[in-house]
Amino acid sequence: MRIAVRLAREDAGTPVPRAEIAKEEELSADYIEQIMMKLKAAGLVSSRRGARGGFFLARDPARITVEEILLATEGQLELAPCDVRPCVHAAECSTRPLWREAADSLARVFRKTTLKSLLKQHADRAGAAAYVI
Repeated sequence: MRIAVRLAREDAGTPVPRAEIAKEEELSADYIEQIMMKLKAAGLVSSRRGARGGFFLARDPARITVEEILLATEGQLELAPCDVRPCVHAAECSTRPLWREAADSLARVFRKTTLKSLLKQHADRAGAAAYVI
């Protein structure tokens, strides 16, 4: 998620080199490449080759949700195994409704939160921190 937010800080179409992202995030360049290929396959990121190449968002950050990024990088999220797959205890399980409600709530948050809103939240916190005495 931090990588996607990092790309969202750039002007549209401005590539960020893999090595720069790796250094900033303190991750290997190979791992960054693996994440970027997943995001690229999902149509969230594009890339440009060459000396001024790198990765950039394929769409406006206001139109990319946390849900899309998580699905691309992690696959279907589940809080409990019975949330997505059949369970022999489903009919009498006293906790299944709790897990379903929690999963639905989490999905709503991820679905409505965009990269642009994450950038704004960060800017708001950074601005507030600048005035702490």
